[in-house]
Amino acid sequence: MSDTAAEAYEQGPGEDLGGGEYAADCQARVAFEVLSNRWDSVIVYILGESGPMRPRALITRIGGISPKVLNDALRRLEYNGLVARTAYAEAPPRVDYSLTEAGLALLGPIRAMGAWAGRYTETVLAAQARFTPREDRLDRT
Repeated sequence: MSDTAAEAYEQGPGEDLGGGEYAADCQARVAFEVLSNRWDSVIVYILGESGPMRPRALITRIGGISPKVLNDALRRLEYNGLVARTAYAEAPPRVDYSLTEAGLALLGPIRAMGAWAGRYTETVLAAQARFTPREDRLDRT
Protein backbone atom coordinates (compact mmCIF):
# COMPACT_ATOMS: atom_id res chain seq x y z
CA MET A 1 0.00 0.00 0.00
CA SER A 2 1.40 3.42 -0.93
CA ASP A 3 1.92 6.11 1.71
CA THR A 4 -1.02 8.12 0.32
CA ALA A 5 -3.31 5.08 0.29
CA ALA A 6 -2.19 4.15 3.80
CA GLU A 7 -2.92 7.67 5.04
CA ALA A 8 -6.40 7.62 3.48
CA TYR A 9 -7.08 4.20 4.97
CA GLU A 10 -5.91 5.28 8.44
CA GLN A 11 -8.11 8.37 8.35
CA GLY A 12 -11.16 6.15 8.24
CA PRO A 13 -14.39 6.77 6.41
CA GLY A 14 -14.68 10.41 7.43
CA GLU A 15 -18.16 11.90 7.43
CA ASP A 16 -21.02 9.49 8.12
CA LEU A 17 -22.95 9.28 4.87
CA GLY A 18 -25.75 7.20 6.30
CA GLY A 19 -26.52 3.63 5.55
CA GLY A 20 -26.49 0.57 7.69
CA GLU A 21 -24.42 -2.54 7.62
CA TYR A 22 -24.91 -2.98 3.86
CA ALA A 23 -25.12 0.73 3.04
CA ALA A 24 -28.30 0.29 1.01
CA ASP A 25 -29.31 3.86 1.84
CA CYS A 26 -25.84 5.41 1.78
CA GLN A 27 -26.00 9.00 0.53
CA ALA A 28 -22.77 8.59 -1.43
CA ARG A 29 -24.67 6.33 -3.81
CA VAL A 30 -26.55 9.38 -5.06
CA ALA A 31 -23.30 10.96 -6.24
CA PHE A 32 -22.16 7.82 -8.03
CA GLU A 33 -25.59 7.28 -9.56
CA VAL A 34 -25.82 10.88 -10.78
CA LEU A 35 -22.54 10.58 -12.69
CA SER A 36 -22.72 6.92 -13.67
CA ASN A 37 -23.21 7.80 -17.34
CA ARG A 38 -19.89 8.29 -19.07
CA TRP A 39 -20.84 11.63 -20.66
CA ASP A 40 -22.38 13.34 -17.63
CA SER A 41 -19.13 14.21 -15.88
CA VAL A 42 -17.61 15.37 -19.18
CA ILE A 43 -20.54 17.75 -19.75
CA VAL A 44 -20.38 19.05 -16.18
CA TYR A 45 -16.62 19.61 -16.52
CA ILE A 46 -16.92 21.46 -19.85
CA LEU A 47 -19.77 23.68 -18.64
CA GLY A 48 -17.72 24.41 -15.52
CA GLU A 49 -14.66 25.38 -17.52
CA SER A 50 -16.43 27.26 -20.33
CA GLY A 51 -19.62 28.63 -18.81
CA PRO A 52 -23.07 28.47 -20.43
CA MET A 53 -23.10 26.82 -23.84
CA ARG A 54 -25.49 25.93 -26.60
CA PRO A 55 -25.89 22.26 -27.53
CA ARG A 56 -24.04 22.58 -30.85
CA ALA A 57 -21.08 24.21 -29.08
CA LEU A 58 -21.06 21.37 -26.53
CA ILE A 59 -21.01 18.76 -29.31
CA THR A 60 -18.07 20.53 -30.96
CA ARG A 61 -16.15 20.94 -27.71
CA ILE A 62 -16.74 17.38 -26.45
CA GLY A 63 -16.24 15.52 -29.72
CA GLY A 64 -17.44 11.97 -30.24
CA ILE A 65 -20.93 12.54 -28.82
CA SER A 66 -24.06 12.44 -30.95
CA PRO A 67 -26.80 15.06 -30.64
CA LYS A 68 -29.21 12.44 -29.26
CA VAL A 69 -26.76 11.24 -26.60
CA LEU A 70 -25.98 14.85 -25.63
CA ASN A 71 -29.69 15.69 -25.41
CA ASP A 72 -30.34 12.62 -23.23
CA ALA A 73 -27.42 13.54 -20.96
CA LEU A 74 -28.51 17.17 -20.65
CA ARG A 75 -32.05 16.09 -19.74
CA ARG A 76 -30.67 13.68 -17.14
CA LEU A 77 -28.39 16.37 -15.67
CA GLU A 78 -31.29 18.84 -15.58
CA TYR A 79 -33.51 16.21 -13.92
CA ASN A 80 -30.80 15.69 -11.28
CA GLY A 81 -30.50 19.43 -10.63
CA LEU A 82 -26.95 19.79 -11.96
CA VAL A 83 -27.70 21.74 -15.14
CA ALA A 84 -30.09 24.60 -15.83
CA ARG A 85 -31.70 25.05 -19.23
CA THR A 86 -32.42 28.61 -20.36
CA ALA A 87 -34.64 29.06 -23.42
CA TYR A 88 -34.73 32.45 -25.14
CA ALA A 89 -37.80 33.72 -27.00
CA GLU A 90 -35.93 34.52 -30.19
CA ALA A 91 -36.16 33.54 -33.81
CA PRO A 92 -34.54 31.13 -34.34
CA PRO A 93 -35.01 29.69 -30.84
CA ARG A 94 -31.93 29.59 -28.66
CA VAL A 95 -31.20 27.40 -25.63
CA ASP A 96 -28.21 27.59 -23.30
CA TYR A 97 -27.15 25.15 -20.61
CA SER A 98 -25.26 26.14 -17.48
CA LEU A 99 -24.33 24.54 -14.18
CA THR A 100 -26.42 24.98 -11.07
CA GLU A 101 -24.86 25.39 -7.65
CA ALA A 102 -24.94 21.59 -7.22
CA GLY A 103 -23.27 21.15 -10.62
CA LEU A 104 -20.55 23.66 -9.76
CA ALA A 105 -19.92 21.81 -6.51
CA LEU A 106 -19.07 18.66 -8.51
CA LEU A 107 -16.13 20.29 -10.30
CA GLY A 108 -13.75 19.58 -7.40
CA PRO A 109 -14.54 15.85 -7.24
CA ILE A 110 -14.43 15.59 -11.06
CA ARG A 111 -11.00 17.24 -11.11
CA ALA A 112 -9.87 14.86 -8.34
CA MET A 113 -11.04 11.90 -10.44
CA GLY A 114 -9.11 13.32 -13.39
CA ALA A 115 -5.97 13.56 -11.25
CA TRP A 116 -6.53 9.99 -10.06
CA ALA A 117 -6.90 8.84 -13.68
CA GLY A 118 -3.70 10.64 -14.65
CA ARG A 119 -1.83 8.84 -11.92
CA TYR A 120 -3.39 5.35 -12.11
CA THR A 121 -4.55 4.78 -15.69
CA GLU A 122 -1.47 2.71 -16.55
CA THR A 123 -1.92 0.64 -13.38
CA VAL A 124 -5.57 -0.05 -14.22
CA LEU A 125 -4.80 -0.92 -17.85
CA ALA A 126 -1.99 -3.25 -16.77
CA ALA A 127 -4.33 -5.00 -14.34
CA GLN A 128 -6.96 -5.35 -17.05
CA ALA A 129 -4.39 -6.77 -19.46
CA ARG A 130 -3.60 -9.55 -16.99
CA PHE A 131 -7.21 -10.69 -17.31
CA THR A 132 -7.31 -10.57 -21.10
CA PRO A 133 -7.60 -14.09 -22.53
CA ARG A 134 -4.28 -15.41 -23.80
CA GLU A 135 -5.55 -15.64 -27.42
CA ASP A 136 -6.44 -11.92 -27.42
CA ARG A 137 -2.97 -11.00 -26.17
CA LEU A 138 -1.34 -13.12 -28.89
CA ASP A 139 -3.47 -11.40 -31.57
CA ARG A 140 -2.20 -7.97 -30.45
CA THR A 141 1.49 -8.79 -30.72
